[in-house]
Amino acid sequence: MNITILRIGHRQERDARVTTHIGLTARALGADSMLLTGSDKHVKESIEKVTKCWGGNFIVHNNIDWKRAIVQWKKRGGKIIHLTMYGISIQEALPRIHRNDKLMIVVGAEKVPSELYQIADLNVAVGNQPHSEIAALAIFLDRLNIKQGIDSFTHKYPDGKYKIIPQAHGKMVIKDEIAYD
Repeated sequence: MNITILRIGHRQERDARVTTHIGLTARALGADSMLLTGSDKHVKESIEKVTKCWGGNFIVHNNIDWKRAIVQWKKRGGKIIHLTMYGISIQEALPRIHRNDKLMIVVGAEKVPSELYQIADLNVAVGNQPHSEIAALAIFLDRLNIKQGIDSFTHKYPDGKYKIIPQAHGKMVIKDEIAYD
């Protein structure tokens, strides 16, 4: 499955931390890339630094025209999933998503354009109350992974310089095959 996150309405001065966390969450839970409608080199650099250290091939692209990106994605046979508290429940949406689908998951920052609700193949809610877009993305990707038989918490990045050894107490990180606590 190919998964791309489209972050609409990123405001550099207000949303840098949240957008960075959306990218980190997406990467950790198996997405391939993130498209930003704005330009924020710090967000891009931060996420790509984590990817370099912890592994994977997650890529961030800036200055994306969201309409053009959606049209191109659909032309290539991809589905648009818009995460919004106004959508159908995640339980109702997941059966409509298939293993071979190419997904563009849209996560808004500011109020999203109303036409997005019509363009999206599915408007999906993880709850019909105001909540965090980071939480919505994490829940959606985790449930999608479960549906595919993937355990989000044991996903491995063999090219990572760092690896965590889970501990009930304390912490252990292996860097380049050397353990640190």
